[in-house]
Amino acid sequence: MLVHMFNFTYICGVNCLTARVQTKTITMETNFITELLLPLSLGIIMLGMGLSLVPNDFKRIALYPKAAAIGIVNQIIILPLIGFLLLMLIPMRNPELAVGIMILAACPGGPTSNLISHISRGDTALSITLTAISSMAVVFTIPLIVNLAMRHFLQAGEYVPLPIFDTMIKVIIITLVPVGIGMLIRSKAPKFSDKMNRPVKVMSGILLIVIILAAILNDKENFFNFFAQAGPVALALNVAMLLVGYFSARIFSLKISQSITISIESGIQNGTLGIAIAATLLHNPTMTISPAIYSLIMFGTAGLIIAWMNLKVKGSKVVAR
Repeated sequence: MLVHMFNFTYICGVNCLTARVQTKTITMETNFITELLLPLSLGIIMLGMGLSLVPNDFKRIALYPKAAAIGIVNQIIILPLIGFLLLMLIPMRNPELAVGIMILAACPGGPTSNLISHISRGDTALSITLTAISSMAVVFTIPLIVNLAMRHFLQAGEYVPLPIFDTMIKVIIITLVPVGIGMLIRSKAPKFSDKMNRPVKVMSGILLIVIILAAILNDKENFFNFFAQAGPVALALNVAMLLVGYFSARIFSLKISQSITISIESGIQNGTLGIAIAATLLHNPTMTISPAIYSLIMFGTAGLIIAWMNLKVKGSKVVAR
């Protein structure tokens, strides 16, 4: 009897210790991702953006007032509105995924949009300008849109509203400060910036993939269920904004290259920032899934855009001959 009691006590103790070790390991991995890897990765990505920016990129809005205005309105106003309407039309069982979609909709175009715009024969200068301006605007739009989304989709007591001023400061630190450092480096050492521009872009792409995988693997047991819920909305939002961006530019008689850029800037968002907002400011792993899914989808649609534009350019050359 005593032997059985001893064995039972021993097994319980081992199981409890194992559970504690596993919990501690998971917590350490989560803390490492959200508190170190994610901010560091986002900082490198935003620093890389800064290395490609000069003050004239912000002044260029005066050269392309109509194109800049259309692009900014699409990103700051139309994108969140369409995201919200889609969530009303395609409701999700998990409201945290819906908030994640709105977090993504509050984010600006990222450095990826500049690269895609360049490869797609768009107006790269306009792309850089729109990315720079929208990155400034998110200081105000992120706390506003995220708080409204949580208030609408989550029940009272299920969330803590983001403090507006504190959130603005944090967004400045994780976005504008590294961009400013990158611009300062470029102004003081332009040759070094040009030399580092490509390696930093490559590293940014690798880090983006790592962040997306980390967000997915953090809740891999539920990923396929979450993808079934958030995937259709993310795809619809991405395609809708690509079309809205292109046709809104064409309606106002902008050049094809500018229309392509506005389309890309409207549909290709900074998913890394969306994941960072959900993980570091809201401390909600589930909300990171929607920006991660959107990022995966937007790479697929971006590939189609690049292929389409290259075929169009080749076709025009054949006709010219």
